[in-house]
Amino acid sequence: MSDLEPIIFPGGPKTKSPGMKVTFDRRELLRILDLYGRKVAAGEWRDYAISFLKDRAVFAVFRRSSELPLYRIEKNESMARRQGAYTVVAAGGFVLKRGHDLDRVLRVLDPLRVVN
Repeated sequence: MSDLEPIIFPGGPKTKSPGMKVTFDRRELLRILDLYGRKVAAGEWRDYAISFLKDRAVFAVFRRSSELPLYRIEKNESMARRQGAYTVVAAGGFVLKRGHDLDRVLRVLDPLRVVN
């Protein structure tokens, strides 16, 4: 299994078809969960939710599960050629960062982290 392979749930199709949902691949999800783990250890974040929609994949971060998400990390493949597939959106809907590279986009949430 390679790092760029999308995560496919049992019973799902193995190839990209018009009706298939957008997903995070293994490398992207590991990078997001690495950031999430550090923020949980620091006491800033406590819960998350993942949604795989037809047009985008969303990783939402919560301080408390009963609240609105603090941040949404989105992957939208239709925006990949224009502004970049990855977006970090704040609670009020304000776009904090958009780009083609996930590591650069996530730096807006963890600016002191040095990325190799």
